[in-house]
Amino acid sequence: MSKATGEEQTHNNAAFSGVDNCINSAVSIEYWNSVPATANGMLAALGGYPWYSRIDLRGSKSFLAKARRLVPTCSTEGKLSTGVDCGAGVGRVTEGFLSQVCETVDAVEPVEKFTRALRESTLKESGVIDAIYTIGLEDWHPEKKYDLIWTQFCVGHLKDWQLIEYVKRCRDALTATGILVVKENLSTDPNGDDMYDELDSSVTRTDAKFRTIFKDAEMNLIVSELQLGFPKTTRRLLPVKFYALRPKVT
Repeated sequence: MSKATGEEQTHNNAAFSGVDNCINSAVSIEYWNSVPATANGMLAALGGYPWYSRIDLRGSKSFLAKARRLVPTCSTEGKLSTGVDCGAGVGRVTEGFLSQVCETVDAVEPVEKFTRALRESTLKESGVIDAIYTIGLEDWHPEKKYDLIWTQFCVGHLKDWQLIEYVKRCRDALTATGILVVKENLSTDPNGDDMYDELDSSVTRTDAKFRTIFKDAEMNLIVSELQLGFPKTTRRLLPVKFYALRPKVT
């Protein structure tokens, strides 16, 4: 994971001074290295609810179908050609969702033991997963064009300026009908601020912050919605929101 130059850091902090300055990449990696390299391990880090993944994946499939209908000339039938799972972990989202909507899926993940699990998985053996990049999103520079860039539960480890630059690189890596989807928890801070989590050194952003970041990255928000279906009794869960993004037309 890279650090900003002094000039870049100063410039962006002036626009986005906040709790994201507390993010420490080393602490984040240390935390995720403590999590078992299994789908259950990923879910335990998200709260440990056994039904969570089923609802999460079903919501993602429904949202993508809506987004595809809003992109002119984008096929709404059959699989997309190439997708990428950013913050892939051990492939929970690829196995349960992306493999059903994309012919092949690349994986971007900074934790080496997770990418090792991906390389040894049936997803890789069967050819569903193509390229695997052991790298943080802040350092990932796409080498090809994608029909779908799916980014879920991981941008909280990027500082605001890093997230803007990441979204810009994704913008330039989309095919003519490609879509970038960001799926993330939303802050519930009573003052409307982003929230910092010391456990994994991450930030949970507000909806307003995400919208500002996407605008600064010159992306159009074509549709957004909350993930539905979680039982009302699970008060510990933060709201989860989808954002489907396309490059601004100049």
